[in-house]
Amino acid sequence: MGRWVSTYLLLIAAAMAASCLQSESAISKGSFEDNFSIMWSDEHFKTSEDGQIWYLSLDKETGCGFQTKQRYRFGWFSMKLKLVGGDSAGVVTAYYMCTENGAGPTRDELDFEFLGNRTGQPYLIQTNVYKNGTGGREMRHMLWFDPTEEFHTYSILWNNHQILFFVDRVPIRVYKNNGEENNFFPNEKPMYLFSSIWNADEWATRGGLEKTDWKKAPFVSSYKDFSLDGCRWEDPYPACVSTTTKNWWDQYEAWHLSDSQKMDYAWVQRNLVIYDYCKDTERYPTLPVECSLSPWD
Repeated sequence: MGRWVSTYLLLIAAAMAASCLQSESAISKGSFEDNFSIMWSDEHFKTSEDGQIWYLSLDKETGCGFQTKQRYRFGWFSMKLKLVGGDSAGVVTAYYMCTENGAGPTRDELDFEFLGNRTGQPYLIQTNVYKNGTGGREMRHMLWFDPTEEFHTYSILWNNHQILFFVDRVPIRVYKNNGEENNFFPNEKPMYLFSSIWNADEWATRGGLEKTDWKKAPFVSSYKDFSLDGCRWEDPYPACVSTTTKNWWDQYEAWHLSDSQKMDYAWVQRNLVIYDYCKDTERYPTLPVECSLSPWD
């Protein structure tokens, strides 16, 4: 399966330790109540007895969601998830960052969406990027493990140079900026971090052919070990946004893939990508400008 433990992890750990000395950057590993608020359906949210594992459930009546209490602009955002097991067709667990708590027409957004399946079929992971309300930048991947059996880590690295989507510290998607004013790279607005579970059987599984089997409800997704190291937004403009190079997540090493990350990313590209909007010439006869940016630079 390739080399999933890379020297970059050591750089991350060292840099995160060093960043603890930087007061402008917000570092959080606190409890659920310290970091999040329930968006809807409190009765569909539970925790383990020790409070370390959080559960969101979906039934025929409603799902559930939570969001961070603070907004951030740039940083490292990470959570461990265990997805709904068994027959989860039609169910979507979303883990994402967004500038607002609704699908507003000018929102910026960075998405992980986990698309449920019929028993025995592989889970798919969809990522997407929005700027000023425009998305349509989907990629879909298979995973190299069963995400329902145990917890795995899903992370976003966001700075002014690139956005990386990680699964267990393996970069599965690289989204680059061109260093110019543009309409594709979200870098101006602070975002909350969200997660939710909801019914999307009109499109999520085989394009909506597979419907949610409510006899299997409730569907439960699990969370733990939330971690962030980012620039907490403060009106009108937080100091850390203009001095981000003091923080590891916006230093030169975080602007590009490391050599070992390039090896992992190349393996993902060869083996796990099942849809890439930048290769969909039927949908985009003229490819979006960001598709010309090399992830390797």
